[in-house]
Amino acid sequence: QVQLVESGGGLVQAGGSLRLSCAASGSIFSIDPVGWYRQAPGKQRELVARITYSGFTDYANSVKGRFTISRDNAKNTMYLQMNSLKPEDTAVYYCNILQGGRDYWGQGTQVTVSS
Repeated sequence: QVQLVESGGGLVQAGGSLRLSCAASGSIFSIDPVGWYRQAPGKQRELVARITYSGFTDYANSVKGRFTISRDNAKNTMYLQMNSLKPEDTAVYYCNILQGGRDYWGQGTQVTVSS
C-alpha cells in the first residue's frame, strides 16, 4: 500500500510564507492526480490545490495567486508553497493521492497564521 507523510507546518505571522511537503512511500507505480486539502476547526475539509502528473494545476479561489502546488515525480513528493498567508488559512493541511483507483491520505500538518 501507500503511506503519505506531510511536513512543513508551523506558526507564522500574517503575510509570511510556509512550504509544505508530502512524501509518498510503499508500493508506488503511478500516482495521479495529487492534491492538498485543509480543514479548519468547525469547518468541512476543502480542496486547496491539485496537480496532475503532467503539471496541470487547479486552485481554490481563496488561494489563487498566493499558493503554488508542485510535484517531483522522481522523488514521489509534492509541495505546497504558501505565500502572503492570512489568518483564515489556519487549518490542518492534508495531502491526498489517487493511485489504482484508490485515495490515500496523510496524517495532516498544522498551519497557524497569527494576525
